[in-house]
Amino acid sequence: MDNKISPNTTWLSVEEFIKLSGIEEKRVLKLIEEGIIQSKTQNGKILIDATSGTNAIIKRVENNLVSADMNGNVLDPIFVEKTISTILGLHDKVVAAKDETISAFKNENVFLKDALISMQEVYDDDKKTIETMRNELQSAREEIEFMKRKYRLMWGKVSSLSGGGQNED
Repeated sequence: MDNKISPNTTWLSVEEFIKLSGIEEKRVLKLIEEGIIQSKTQNGKILIDATSGTNAIIKRVENNLVSADMNGNVLDPIFVEKTISTILGLHDKVVAAKDETISAFKNENVFLKDALISMQEVYDDDKKTIETMRNELQSAREEIEFMKRKYRLMWGKVSSLSGGGQNED
């Protein structure tokens, strides 16, 4: 059941969740079926959202506490201790996964920053190259214009010499 699951969700395999929570597999699967525990299937394995799993355990403990209190029973300290350690274990898993995610984001940001700096350096080099090529092109244009004027003058003198020589003959 993939209802409103955050992209930063910590996923545990069913086996790992059962080991941490001490809940029977049948009960875990029923909680998944009822939508109390959010899950997804990946590569043929069922994964459980650690947060919804923790919430289910907390509700279970609350229900046991309320029913024990209503019946006048004294709670078994071992049960309370196991439940607390289970919740702490799941909490540690969630915190570790979040730290891992933050670390991955930091590494990705460093990579992206380095890539941007590298791209900026390439851009600056290309900009210098383009400016150099513009200057060389401008020089070549000026040289071509100079040569055109020079040849026009030369052809003008040649044509006036040959034109003047024909008239004199």
